[in-house]
Amino acid sequence: MSPIYQTKVNNTYDFELTQEAVEALDSVKETNSNYHIINNDTNYKAEIVSSNFITKHYQMKINGNLYSIAIEDHLDTLIKDLGFEIGASKQVNDIKAPMPGLILDIAVQVGQEVEENDTLLILEAMKMENVITSPRSGFIKSISVKQGDAVDKSQLLIEFEA
Repeated sequence: MSPIYQTKVNNTYDFELTQEAVEALDSVKETNSNYHIINNDTNYKAEIVSSNFITKHYQMKINGNLYSIAIEDHLDTLIKDLGFEIGASKQVNDIKAPMPGLILDIAVQVGQEVEENDTLLILEAMKMENVITSPRSGFIKSISVKQGDAVDKSQLLIEFEA
């Protein structure tokens, strides 16, 4: 069975391509980013303007028209369905205690802007200090604890502005 690729062009048009269809495409690489393609007796000049191999997003110019293309394979679709897609953590709007413990320090204030991976607070649990970092950039909406508070697992600690 051939891999199937889901493609979305300009966030509007969806196409499904098989590996065989991609391999059967009559194309010649002219330079690192330019290709000459023949499909159904029609010539196309294609240029890769930008590419992000991690997110599988591409900007292509075909016969002078610019297109934004996103590609997903079966694994990407499965990962997305399970909620583990790249960037999913960016949607986190609250921080909850990962375990019971004691709040040793709070490094942020309400209204403060934070970047991804900035230290938010330090939670002592099982005689170890655990640094809780920000999963995304944003503004602190509220802080539900104060230094010295004992917290339970899953207790709300910090909320981000949506």
